[in-house]
Amino acid sequence: MTRVGVVAPPGRQTVLADLSSRRGVNYPSMYETILVPTDGSACAVAAAEHAVDLAARYDATVHALYVVDVRMSPVTSGMDHDEIRELFEASSEDPARDVVAQAERAGVPAVEAIEVGVPHEVVREYVTDHGIDLVVMGTHGRTGLEHTLLGSLTERVVRSVDAPVLTVRAGED
Repeated sequence: MTRVGVVAPPGRQTVLADLSSRRGVNYPSMYETILVPTDGSACAVAAAEHAVDLAARYDATVHALYVVDVRMSPVTSGMDHDEIRELFEASSEDPARDVVAQAERAGVPAVEAIEVGVPHEVVREYVTDHGIDLVVMGTHGRTGLEHTLLGSLTERVVRSVDAPVLTVRAGED
């Protein structure tokens, strides 16, 4: 089971709705650009599924963003995009490409982006620079000490972007 919650930025109203009974219905274009920050985790995959479904309903474009965290990676901010792309192709690991492929299978236009930096800062900049209407991202649902120690990318994004953020937590099997 997948849990979905919508968190609006400060000053905007939060609305929760069950869209499961509305499959196959196209709505006026509330969202034209939907961002999916991804790391390839189960939560990110669940978020991508929701983003692609919403994009199909609203005739929107999905932006799949993978951020190489310079704080925890051999990749440095001084490397150019081609060098980073070569590293990904050599490792055969590219979570953003997986989201793009999923969108293309659903007939949804998609854009792949790989950026280098501090993830929540890059997501915030990407939202602003690309006029993103909705951010859909996974969350692990950590609480207590684990949340304090590991922090929360999703929480930082919710607090710093001017677009609504839909959070998705993959159900436990």
